[in-house]
Amino acid sequence: MSLRRARTPEEYAEWVKSAVFEVGDLRECLLYETEEAMTAFPVWLEPLEQSIRAIYDQMCDGNYHFGREDLPFMEIIHNHGDQIPFATLLKQINDTHRHGLEIDEE
Repeated sequence: MSLRRARTPEEYAEWVKSAVFEVGDLRECLLYETEEAMTAFPVWLEPLEQSIRAIYDQMCDGNYHFGREDLPFMEIIHNHGDQIPFATLLKQINDTHRHGLEIDEE
């Protein structure tokens, strides 16, 4: 499956901002569920949240750079992506990070 990459820096930043929201929302949902079932958070949640937040903070500070390597959260996606409702968004962010913005060549 080919993922669409962001077309503009603004769109890419919005995707990262959405990922920050999504992981926070996931934490809140799991918190509610764990209170009901008395279970623990998945071990991957905190590292996922920290790695997304780090990218967002780098963007806000003006220190973000595209690269050729996978973003740190991709290992979590490979191992637990079926448990993460916004895994496709994270894959799109990673693909844009690795390959740059999707530019229409007309």
